[in-house]
Amino acid sequence: MTTITKQQESQPTRISRTQRTRVVKAVRSLLTHLFLLVGSFFFVAPLIFLVSTSLKASRQIAKFPPDLIPDPFIWANYSDVFIYAPFGTYLLNTIFIIIPTVFGAAITSSLAAYAFARLRAPGKNAIFMVLLSTMMLPGVVTLIPTYILYAKLGWVGSFKPLIVPVLFGNAFYIFLMRQFFTSLPRELEDAALIDGCNYLQIFWRIILPLAKPVMATVTIFAFMGAWNDYFGPLIYLAEKSQYTLSLGLQVFVQQHSTEWGLLMAASTMMVTPIILLFFFAQKQFVQGIMLTGMKG
Repeated sequence: MTTITKQQESQPTRISRTQRTRVVKAVRSLLTHLFLLVGSFFFVAPLIFLVSTSLKASRQIAKFPPDLIPDPFIWANYSDVFIYAPFGTYLLNTIFIIIPTVFGAAITSSLAAYAFARLRAPGKNAIFMVLLSTMMLPGVVTLIPTYILYAKLGWVGSFKPLIVPVLFGNAFYIFLMRQFFTSLPRELEDAALIDGCNYLQIFWRIILPLAKPVMATVTIFAFMGAWNDYFGPLIYLAEKSQYTLSLGLQVFVQQHSTEWGLLMAASTMMVTPIILLFFFAQKQFVQGIMLTGMKG
């Protein structure tokens, strides 16, 4: 009887401790979400202000304190952008550069990464260390020799300096994908070799389908790098008909800096593809970053 009584007395204490633990976890979760909500506001606020300003008239933009909701909505700012500047041409030029950039990042870099990760060759590790060492050199160090090389080849003033080098891969993308490929079990290749596949077939039929997360990550990086690249087009392109969106936006700022509605509309169209790309591919992007840190 004494034992039963002690158990009955201790049961409310255990329940109260369990409830207290749940309350503490709930409070921590609530505070964490509130902190993240407040922190996210500081990142989203500039974007909201950008979109809001792009839909305002000039008189409302100059108003202080500013109104968050445009009154009225000036949708013509977006169409007027193409009247004041040839943004359609800038877009086509940018896409013309992005396509080979993404191809070089996804195909060429993955082939090199697969060779460094899975194939056996003398001096492979030494070559890979040399490749990694190129990532330690700032771009400004190699700018002048690279420019002289392209000038000797007659490429300055064309898209070739922005397209041809990326077709041979990128050191960072090769490193990123190599880390992923090393985490895959070698039994997959051994089984495929027994079935009669060569290394290229193994790469295309087995390795590449498993590498979707890291391929998506590299594609996003390559797209963002080509889309936002300003320095490269500034150095190598001469004619305005060759300008990309980033360079064309800067020219638009210089010519129409007082037209804030048009400027914000052009900026909104510039950042929208990047936001949409990351929004739809964020799962693969995060997964690819996580998997590249795994060691096989």
